[in-house]
Amino acid sequence: MRDRIVVIGTSAGGIEALRVVAAGLPSDFPAPVAIVMHVSPESPRVLHDILNRSGPLYAGPVSSGDLLRPGHIYIPPPDMHLLIEPGRVRLTRGPKENRFRPPIDPLFRTAAQVYGPAAIGVILTGNLDDGTAGLWAIKTLGGTTVVQDPADAMFPSMPETAARYVEVDHCVRLVDVAPLLVRLTAAPVEDYAVAVPEHMNVEIKIAREEDPLNAGLREISEPSTVACPECHGVLMQMKEERGIRFRCHTGHAYSPDSLLAEISEGVEEALWNAIRSMQEGSMFMRQLAGHVVAAHTDDDVRSLTGRADALDQQADRLREMVTNGAGFTPKE
Repeated sequence: MRDRIVVIGTSAGGIEALRVVAAGLPSDFPAPVAIVMHVSPESPRVLHDILNRSGPLYAGPVSSGDLLRPGHIYIPPPDMHLLIEPGRVRLTRGPKENRFRPPIDPLFRTAAQVYGPAAIGVILTGNLDDGTAGLWAIKTLGGTTVVQDPADAMFPSMPETAARYVEVDHCVRLVDVAPLLVRLTAAPVEDYAVAVPEHMNVEIKIAREEDPLNAGLREISEPSTVACPECHGVLMQMKEERGIRFRCHTGHAYSPDSLLAEISEGVEEALWNAIRSMQEGSMFMRQLAGHVVAAHTDDDVRSLTGRADALDQQADRLREMVTNGAGFTPKE
């Protein structure tokens, strides 16, 4: 029989959801619990303190190489990947996936690679679709998949998307997640070897900071018509039967929703830059009109002020488009 591991991914609304789960796990919980919640690089490291106060399991700061122990909660520091290796955790600064570091997918993939059918993956509340590919990896290698009932989630997109693309084993309310994990970890699991697909091994190597091209990215993908929003290199579309995902040759990875969110954010930034340029042009033309009024004809002054008025009108139209959010997707 094999030891179990529980991996949990969440995002928006995740603190409250994790508090509920931590409160429901007993002190003798027989498996380690590794958690990724989307946070900014500047976020304070307070989640482990919150979970320590929420339930009996120990949640402490994680260092690369820490041993995996039953009844312990492992949370990566901001701006670090959390990966599972045989008997221990590993922290890396591999390329961002789905716009985040830490992302959920690499944690789930490595748990699937190391634990196979003994891995239990859980997706809780959150926006967009990080975690879907990782949950699919756990399912593919024989592990158990769990999502919070989207109707019960503060932000339903993550569990809803995961349930759409993965044939999940359990879809439960938040209050039922911890009791379910107690039952699952108490059940025996057969110790049998599972072949890890090559594309999964390649993506795990990338998360472990190996050069994507040397890791084999070209063999598992093909060039797309889209550029990477992060580094502007060509995005490679992964050769998968399930869904669509992308990676660039430097390693940044995107699901469809995360790529659309990043592109939309770039469009918004470009529009604000256009508004700034138009306003600067308008101010310069009005300033110039004031200087030439004595030395030039009224027609010259009217031409400058007319062009300034036109720029102001264009800037107003762009501002209305940006502030109304036309064409933009929700952000984390």
